[in-house]
Amino acid sequence: MEAITATATGTLVRLRVQPRASTERLDGIRDGCIRLRLTAPPVEGAANAACIAFLAKMLGINRAQMRLQAGAKSREKLVHIAGLTPAQVATALGLAPS
Repeated sequence: MEAITATATGTLVRLRVQPRASTERLDGIRDGCIRLRLTAPPVEGAANAACIAFLAKMLGINRAQMRLQAGAKSREKLVHIAGLTPAQVATALGLAPS
């Protein structure tokens, strides 16, 4: 599966999250996942909340438009973004459209 794919209602983004990183940043695409480094620890949903907040800020949308579809307890996450196309997401994240 590709890192960014279209759905009927928006876009699915496949992420590989590294919690407790020194800085928050996107680290490109590797093995079909967008690499995301977060400073939040992976406890009590802190990394999940930080992931959604980071993506919402990068995309310029409200967090309510995003939903963690899979991976709440995993480093690999699947996030659904309502109302944006894969091209819009890739452009906003600074990635080449896939």
